[in-house]
Amino acid sequence: MKLKAIIPLLLVLLFTDPCFAFQGKCVGIADSDTITVLSENKTQHKIRLYGIDCPEKAQDFGQKTKQFTADMVFSKVVEVEAIDKDHYGRTVGLVRVDGKSLNEELVKAGYAGMSAA
Repeated sequence: MKLKAIIPLLLVLLFTDPCFAFQGKCVGIADSDTITVLSENKTQHKIRLYGIDCPEKAQDFGQKTKQFTADMVFSKVVEVEAIDKDHYGRTVGLVRVDGKSLNEELVKAGYAGMSAA
C-alpha cells in the first residue's frame, strides 16, 4: 500500500530535469561569455554561457564581442537556465533576454563558436 504512494514521487524525481531557472538583472560583463546576474534575493551569480566559446578580451574581436554581450544584456532583466557548474564554481547556463537567447545570438552574429561544453 505505501509503495503505491511512493511510486509517483519517485517517477517525478527520476524524470524531472534537475536544471533550474531564475531571473535577475545583469550587473556585470566579465568577458564576452561570462556575465554577473543579481538575482531577486540580491545574490550575485557568475554565469558562463553554455555551449559556446567567445574570444577573450585580448584576442581579435574580443572587445567587440564583449560590447555585443553588454549591448544585449547589461542592466536588463535576464532569465538564466542553469545547466551545470564549472570548475571555478560559476553557473554554466543559457541566458535569455527580451525573448532571445544570448548564447544563440552570439553564434548568429559570428562572435562565438560552438564548444564541447
